[in-house]
Amino acid sequence: MANIIITGASSGIGFEAVLDLTANKSNNVIALARSEDKLRKLHEISSSLNPDGGKLYPAKFDIVYDDYLGSLVPYIKSKFDSVDILINNAGVLLNKAFLDTSVEEFAQVVQTNLLGTVNMIKHVAPLMKYGSHIVNIGSMGGFQGSSKFAGLSAYSASKGAISVLTECLAEELKPQGISVNCLALGSAQTEMFEAAFPGVEASTLAFEMGRYVAEFAENGHKYYNGKVLPVASTTP
Repeated sequence: MANIIITGASSGIGFEAVLDLTANKSNNVIALARSEDKLRKLHEISSSLNPDGGKLYPAKFDIVYDDYLGSLVPYIKSKFDSVDILINNAGVLLNKAFLDTSVEEFAQVVQTNLLGTVNMIKHVAPLMKYGSHIVNIGSMGGFQGSSKFAGLSAYSASKGAISVLTECLAEELKPQGISVNCLALGSAQTEMFEAAFPGVEASTLAFEMGRYVAEFAENGHKYYNGKVLPVASTTP
């Protein structure tokens, strides 16, 4: 049995990963997102696809602005004795030329993609037991040496920071027996991808990438720790 928390669960890869995770009746999943309507839809689809599956606890929570100690941590403790897996999937994308991007806009992307993840780990790691796994969802845009695209500097920089944070925390959390890995995802057909590349078709469907993330979260720590792994069907 695994107790799992995933952020950014209302759409795209996070949405699909939840459906895959709840297909296993041994899993208990807290799914976090900002949209109550989308979480309701997720619960309906999960219940329909997996009537005998794991337990799903959808919860409206903003990883940037909401109250961790007063709201999220008590909620987690009310559902789980401990946490086995944390998937930091929530993120925002800004497609705008660097010189036209204000410092405030750049900071907003960093605040969600980097500091939101930092906040989640700081508050959830103390609830995790020996042998647990933190999976940070990065991007090929933040993977050193990969192809880069105009307009995505804030997004790519924030995801590059996630990669380095992963390597640092794998070392720091080693004494607690917590593995930390980062999946640098390539293109998948999601709303975020379509916003970044209008009219372009991704090489991977969202449900395929969601399934990969779910399977890696459950088993990847048996083989990896402190790794930033490119997940792309093309070589930059």
